[in-house]
Amino acid sequence: MTTVEEIRQELEAKGVRYFACDNISDYIGYNIETLIYEVEEAFEIVLDRLLIDWRNDPNSKGTPERLAKMYVNEIMRGRYYPPDDITSFPNEGENAYTGMLVVRAEITSLCAHHHQTIKGIAYIGIMPNHKVIGLSKYIRLAQWVARRGTLQEELCNMIARAIIKASGTEDVAVYIAATHGCVENRGVCAHSSLTQTTVLHGRFLEDPAVKDEFYKNIALQETYTGGR
Repeated sequence: MTTVEEIRQELEAKGVRYFACDNISDYIGYNIETLIYEVEEAFEIVLDRLLIDWRNDPNSKGTPERLAKMYVNEIMRGRYYPPDDITSFPNEGENAYTGMLVVRAEITSLCAHHHQTIKGIAYIGIMPNHKVIGLSKYIRLAQWVARRGTLQEELCNMIARAIIKASGTEDVAVYIAATHGCVENRGVCAHSSLTQTTVLHGRFLEDPAVKDEFYKNIALQETYTGGR
């Protein structure tokens, strides 16, 4: 099995960036279990340094393993696993859809600064051209991109780029409204804080009417869901 240090050396030798927001699944391969094991060992050291007796404390036994699995398989899954297959369908002929599609996706990400949760809603606007992708795929793709260490500003950009690549159109917009654990649980401890970011491409950026329709669709969805 390849060790984590060997993977790091390969990344650096090939000049591959491995920031918190980067997907490095091509270099992890079949070494997920090794990664989890070594992360578990590292968390044992962290808890030792925090003077937490995880070996004998019944509430902390197994915590290093749980933390390792949580990071690799859940909250940072978008770094270590490839995306799901994206099914696309032709959008041609007399029934081709030329209007706007707005999809609401619940997302959870991780603040790269403090490793606190970023939790919120991403609204994905798209005006398809020659193909469309399955509705659930917009949500899956947004969630996959989010499951890594990010800032909300770059997360908005990353989701937009992923949708553009999957859909084959530049006419894409992404709006995110999210709460941040690093704001709620530390520092100012502001539990009513909400952060909003928007990225516009193609006609969403160039055509004021298209931009306005996108925002009105968001408002309609907010009304329909009661802001949830």
